[in-house]
Amino acid sequence: MLEIVSYRNLFKLVLGILLFSSCIYQPLKADDLYQAERDKLIRLIEQDVLDTSEYLKRSSLDRRVLDAMARVPRHEFVPADLVDRAYLNRPLPIGHGQTISQPYIVAIMTDLLDLKPHHKVLEIGTGSGYQAAVLAALDTRVWSIEIIEPLGQQAKARLQRLGFDNVEVRIGDGYYGWPEHAPFDAIIVTAAANHIPPPLVKQLAIGGKMIIPVGSRFSTQELILITRVNQDELVTRLVLPVRFVPLTGGH
Repeated sequence: MLEIVSYRNLFKLVLGILLFSSCIYQPLKADDLYQAERDKLIRLIEQDVLDTSEYLKRSSLDRRVLDAMARVPRHEFVPADLVDRAYLNRPLPIGHGQTISQPYIVAIMTDLLDLKPHHKVLEIGTGSGYQAAVLAALDTRVWSIEIIEPLGQQAKARLQRLGFDNVEVRIGDGYYGWPEHAPFDAIIVTAAANHIPPPLVKQLAIGGKMIIPVGSRFSTQELILITRVNQDELVTRLVLPVRFVPLTGGH
């Protein structure tokens, strides 16, 4: 004898199948997709670190640095027409002849500063604000200077919108630093200078570190790590060859 299924029971059965299917095949949200891209980028950075370990004198980076980069939404810091390239391990143009640095370079420069929570950090060259965001994600306090006013204003608004309240941005010539907030535990320069700026050295705390690319646009640039041992002694180390846009200003 055939059992007749009521329309009500049939409706419940179909609805249950649809709900179950939606749980299985529900597409990833945009944030999830970006997180997957960030995780892939971290793996690329880790491989680049291994490949350049002879230069870096280390085969891996501080996990805190990589975790910070895995949280910072790089796609928010690139022009809208380049969002699909945001998580490539390469620099990208951001206008005004400037670039957002290659993530590998951001990672190693940040790592070499040996940052601790609540450290005071001075950044020269805010750009899009991405490097400042990575520094801020490490629970530091960041003062960042940008000489190109439109970039500086955009970065300031972007960092505020994304909740990086521990970053202060100022428009000005970073060569002279930010003496009102010195000394700094760390200083990072994201454009190439043809020499190490003496005002920045003076604003580096004892035990502090400065990372800076040095060289001209048309010659080899070297990433240099400077450590202040005491008031009168500095230790410098050449890290690896790099290519940055030049530091601008009247000096």
